Amino acid sequence: MSSFKRARKYLLPAFLIVILAVSVGGYTSYSIGSQPKADPSNLYVGVAFGGNTTQEAKVLIDKVKDYTNLFILDAGRNALTQNETAVDEICDYAVANGLSVIVNVGVQVPYDGSRYWYWNNSLSVTEQWKAQWGDKFLGMYYNDEPGGIQLDGNWTAYFTLFQKYFLNTNFSRAVNLNQDYVNSTRDLDQIYLKMLGYMDNDTSPPNYNLEANFFVNDILKGNSGMNDLEDADVTTFTSDYALYWYDYLGGYNVMFAELGWNCSVDEQIALVKGAARLQDKQWGAMITWTYENEPYYLDSGSEIYNQMLTAYEAGAKYIAVFNYPYNNGSLYGALTNDQLIAMQSFWDDIHQKQFPDFSGPDAVLVLPENYGWGMRNPNDTIWGFWLTDDKTMQIAIATSELLSQYRVSLDVVYADPKYPVANLDYQHIYYWNQTGI
Repeated sequence: MSSFKRARKYLLPAFLIVILAVSVGGYTSYSIGSQPKADPSNLYVGVAFGGNTTQEAKVLIDKVKDYTNLFILDAGRNALTQNETAVDEICDYAVANGLSVIVNVGVQVPYDGSRYWYWNNSLSVTEQWKAQWGDKFLGMYYNDEPGGIQLDGNWTAYFTLFQKYFLNTNFSRAVNLNQDYVNSTRDLDQIYLKMLGYMDNDTSPPNYNLEANFFVNDILKGNSGMNDLEDADVTTFTSDYALYWYDYLGGYNVMFAELGWNCSVDEQIALVKGAARLQDKQWGAMITWTYENEPYYLDSGSEIYNQMLTAYEAGAKYIAVFNYPYNNGSLYGALTNDQLIAMQSFWDDIHQKQFPDFSGPDAVLVLPENYGWGMRNPNDTIWGFWLTDDKTMQIAIATSELLSQYRVSLDVVYADPKYPVANLDYQHIYYWNQTGI
């Protein structure tokens, strides 16, 4: 599609690959100095189970119950979570063994009645769980990686396929039984026209307000499953690897930052921690695969320990290890003995040793409003629609320099009149375009 040649006019130089990879490697704990001790009393530590049977779940619970207090039934859309009896049995077993539970029973797919995310598409089951498990039922894990999907979606192909429908009044009438779908289609049409205009002129837009509106209001707030969970007063969780600020704006109560993918641990924590602090939400860390391409496997035990410790010292309320796939013949899924030993060492250490607390509002970097750049690498997209622009390099350099100075004491947030940084007692406030950082 010639209109979407998307010339890389502002492509960043390769040396920024190194800049954006700050702290991907080995972790060295800060000097304790005068920092207070991090408090493990309100911390949830556990596994995100991605197996296929109740027996696999029970075997894993038996293995980890002495050094975890959280079990995430994270089998998503597979057959296990379509079985209400199996879900009850697994979570009953977890709670009986002293673990709190978060439940993922899939995603409500709009306009496809065959793919319900609840049995009979009813939220009454959550009331049953609240009564059955009490405060051990923490909430629902709903959907997965919405920000990452937004960034990595093939929007050029989407527009190529569906452009003939945009601004088509007959098509709008055909889908008007679902107003959310009509709204999202119209908003995408406006983004499409915007892209045509700026790309044909080989320029970048002055702001990305349309794109932010589409993600927050159409993708997240326009999702009927999210609305149902909010109406039922159920705490919502999910994991992501970018755009945490906007995940929270879209309604999520708790975000897990995915630590892995060969991305910067400190940067991911800075992004999710800053968003949670300024929007008064909670955050956690999900230890996931090492690389974003096959073969998919978890990092070494020592690296998992380091990532868990980094998140703990930064103030995470939840820390979990993503245990998937379960197709390798191992008794404990993707987890090896080395990694399980590391988890036990982490649990023992935080309850027996002193570690510094870097969770306070020390330093903050403020990015441009609605600037949805993925920040994983120099060529990452902006909202999945745009390539890098004239702000990207300055943001990358400022982020790198401040992460080098503050590590996980840094928060990264976005300019937003609803959430001014002046509301919090930050000791150091930096803006992406100021000199002398």
